[in-house]
Formats: sequence, C-alpha cells, structure tokens
Amino acid sequence: MPGSVPSRVLIVLHGAIGDVVRALPLICRMRRAWPRPNTHIAWAIEPKSAPIIEAHPWIDEIILYDRARAPWSFVPFLRAVRKGHFDLVIDLQRHLKSAVTGVISGARRRIGFDAANTKELNHRFSTLRISPQPNLKLKLLQYQEFGDLLGLAPAPLEFGLEASEQERARARELMAGAPHPRLGVILGSSWPSRIYFPEAIADAIARLAQGADGLAPMYPVLLGGPDEMEIATAVLRHLDPPALNLAGFTSLRDLIAIFPECAAAFGPDSGPMHIAAAVGCPIVSLWGATAAERSAPWGFADLAITGAIPCHPCYLRECPVGRECMRRIEPSEVAEMVWRALGGRGDMEAAARLDSRA
Repeated sequence: MPGSVPSRVLIVLHGAIGDVVRALPLICRMRRAWPRPNTHIAWAIEPKSAPIIEAHPWIDEIILYDRARAPWSFVPFLRAVRKGHFDLVIDLQRHLKSAVTGVISGARRRIGFDAANTKELNHRFSTLRISPQPNLKLKLLQYQEFGDLLGLAPAPLEFGLEASEQERARARELMAGAPHPRLGVILGSSWPSRIYFPEAIADAIARLAQGADGLAPMYPVLLGGPDEMEIATAVLRHLDPPALNLAGFTSLRDLIAIFPECAAAFGPDSGPMHIAAAVGCPIVSLWGATAAERSAPWGFADLAITGAIPCHPCYLRECPVGRECMRRIEPSEVAEMVWRALGGRGDMEAAARLDSRA
C-alpha cells in the first residue's frame, strides 16, 4: 500500500458536520502526497454537511447522498458512486451503509476501521483496516491513522477552510452593528443532551460584557440555525447587555467567515464548535453527555470545561436527568476560561480548577 498512488479516491463520510471538519487534515495530507492531476479526490456526503467542502481547494468532486429522501435516494446515489470508477475508498463513516457504498464503487482497495471501532459489520467489507483505536482518542487523530497506513508523509494539520470574498463581505455586513471585541455564542447542538441552559448562557455573556482587568468588554453575537431561534429568544430574555442575534440568519458557509471576526467563542459540543477551531477562533467548549478527550476542538483542548457527574460521558442524545452535567458548568467558569483564552490574568486559582476538570 505505501508508495502506491491512486488515480481516483472516494472519501465516504456522510454525516456529522464536526466529523467532516476533523477529516479535512487527512485530505490535506493526501493532497500533498497525491497532487493534481495525478489523483482525483471525491467525497460522498449528505447535503447538511456538504457546504463545509464546497469549493474546497483539496476536493475535486462532491457526491451527495440525500438521507432525507431515503430509501429512494440511496440507489441513485450508489449509481453516481459506481460511475466514479474509483480505485481507492477510504471509509471514515464505519456503518453498513458506508461499507455498501465502498463495495458498490468497485474499488479494489477499501480502507476502513478495525472491527473494534465499527458498527453493523462494517469491517467485513473493507480490504484493509487501520489498527484498533482507543475509544477516547481524538477523532481527528484517528482519521490520521489512515494516512499512516497509506504511507503518506507527515504534514501540517491544516483544514483549508477559507471563506470567499463574497462570504467575508456578507459576514461584515451581518456583524456591522456589533462592536469589537466580539464574542461568538454557539447556542445549539444536534443532540439535546449537549445544550447549555439559556439562563446560564446569559449569565456568562453578562460577565464577559463587563470586561476584565486589562481586557475590553465583549459584545455577544448569538449563533445558531432555525432550531436555535427559541433558545436565542430565551437567552435574550435573561440578558441585560445588548447582543446581536443571528440565530436563524446564518449558514455553515457564513460561520466560516463569521468566526474569524470574533475574538473568542463558547458553546457546547457541536459542528460550529469545530468550525470555529478550524478557522483559528479560540473556542471554549462545554462538555457533558460527550467527552472532550474524544472530540475537543483541535488546538483548543485546554479550553474545554466538563460538568463533573458520575454518568459522564453517557453518549445519550436525550438526557434522563435534566442535563445535570451541563447544569454543573458555572457561568463564572465559562467567563474565566474565555478571559484565559484571550490572555487575561483573571482568577488563576479558578483557571487551575478548570484545568483539573478539563
């Protein structure tokens, strides 16, 4: 396998936005080793995550799988995959559906995860597998194991996420009424169990809006999709300082341009959290149902705050005990960690306490 240069590669990773973002450094490594025009790289992905890789400099082709129209959309999707004439498939999804996609592609080389890390007998369909991965190893580093197996030279961990000039202009327009320094506030997550409480979000914002020793007051920018509009309304109800509410008004592509305009951000385990990290925005992440050890945003793991509770991490989408883990994250801790991210002195004793819990 090492030294063998494929002509047509298919990446299979359909779903979660955060997973797609964390797979990009692997694509960077592949593209450095296999430049155009020798190697064509395609990505099989769902529409919700596709904007992340639209016009991406390392990706040549996007093949969409519209899960919302399943099962009727699956056969046309497989036909599109088959027409790609791929000679290498890299299955990062690890489910039966992704395994079937690899087989239907006709590729003779199909690399996947070990049986210990797959579901639905996915491993039985791959021709080569990476070594078993510890459950709490960062996903980004798990993906890098594929590059090691392929014998690719080490490369800088880059994401290649770049907004267009039009997208940057839109971000500046959206945020024109928000003075610097701006605080990105990620409101939601795809799992209800991971969402922080509106009153706690408002409390953390209020503390940061007061400023700190040597640091200017921060102006909050509320970020979320249509599903987070209700949370945004609840936050504003508890909030005295002014805020810019962009919940329901931004797309994933907008976020790639918005986060660089923010001095820092905070929020729960989510796709936007990983986008913020990928474009270099210091992100304070809040953890309860899931584990920072596995999914902390790259480069900012030291800014993770975990709600201490015996059942953490449960990996349940719905919490049976009222999100007690998230309730145990104090707004004062969030504010302290944001000040720390910005280089403020703050309360060093509190910072040490947060280190021990992160």
